[in-house]
Amino acid sequence: MDYDEQKVDDAVLGLLYLTLHDGTRAWKSFDWDVLNRLNQKGCISNPVSKAKSVVLTDEGLKAAERLFNQLFARR
Repeated sequence: MDYDEQKVDDAVLGLLYLTLHDGTRAWKSFDWDVLNRLNQKGCISNPVSKAKSVVLTDEGLKAAERLFNQLFARR
């Protein structure tokens, strides 16, 4: 399937905000390719680990909150 990777990355980063716990950790139950791209963009820690969550960077946390509100908040 052909899709806009940037839109998917934005949606997943926004949804990571929804699953935040312990301040900056989020459950990593999303597509591995997307998580790898978000890691390469500097938004999250390396998703390849035994941990069931990733850590959002300061920039990733700000972007995740902005995208969550942009994509999912009621107006």
